[in-house]
Amino acid sequence: MTLIPLPALSDNYIWLLHDGQQALVVDPGDAQPVFDALEREGLQLQAILVTHHHADHVGGVDALRNATGARVYGPARERIPEPLTRLSQGDTVDTLGLRFDVIDVPGHTAGHIAYYCADMDGAPLLFCGDTLFSAGCGRLFEGTPAQMLDSLDRLAALPGNTRVCCTHEYTLSNLKFARAVEPGNADLIHYARQCEALRADHQPTLPSTLAQELKINPFLRTREATVIDAALAHAGDETASDVGVFAVIRQWKNEFR
Repeated sequence: MTLIPLPALSDNYIWLLHDGQQALVVDPGDAQPVFDALEREGLQLQAILVTHHHADHVGGVDALRNATGARVYGPARERIPEPLTRLSQGDTVDTLGLRFDVIDVPGHTAGHIAYYCADMDGAPLLFCGDTLFSAGCGRLFEGTPAQMLDSLDRLAALPGNTRVCCTHEYTLSNLKFARAVEPGNADLIHYARQCEALRADHQPTLPSTLAQELKINPFLRTREATVIDAALAHAGDETASDVGVFAVIRQWKNEFR
C-alpha cells in the first residue's frame, strides 16, 4: 500500500491510499488533485472517506463520485452530499482489502468521525480529519471542550506507532504555540527543528505518529504538570479540572499570534 498526501486548496491534504491499481481518498475538498493523481498513477478510485461536513473536506465529493462511481462513506449525523453510507462509532468500512474502524470524535463539528485501520502493513493508519493535528487540535466550531477532550482521549489510546493523517499543514504554527505552552520541552524543540527543515524543503510534515504527538502536542498533554502550570499562569482558577485545563489551552490557542 502506498500513502500519499495530495496538497489541495490553501493548506489542505487529501489522503490517497492505493495498492497500485485501486485507491481510496479521504476528505477530497477539491476533485482536481485527485483526478490528476489517479491519471498519473493509473488508478481506479474505489472509495471516498469523509470525516466531517466542512466544504474544504467535501467540495470534490460529487465530481469524484459521478466520474468514477466510487462509494462514499461519511458521518451519520452531518450534511454530506448524497448518496453515501452513513457511519458512526462501532461501524466498519471494508475497502482495498482493508478494514477501517469508525470512531466518533465530536468537537470540531458535532458529528465528526475518524477512520482507524489496524491491519496495515507496517504501522496502523488514522484518518482524523480536523480533530487532531500535529502539535494541535481543531477549533471547537460545534462541540464543547468536554467533547473534544473525550475525542482526543479516544485517539490517544490507539497504538503509539499509529500514523496520524490529519488534513491541514498547520504544523509549524501549532508548534509555535506548543513552545509557548511548554518552552522547556526538549522533544518539542527537536521536533520543531525537524518540521522546519521539511517545510524549507517543501515537504509535508505529515503523517506524524501518535507516540510523537503524545510527547509534543499540548492538547494531548493537558494532564501533564507543565501544561497545567502553563494554563494556571494564563487563566488562573479556570483550570480546576481536566476539562478546564483543556478549555483554557484551546482558548489560548484561538487568541495566540
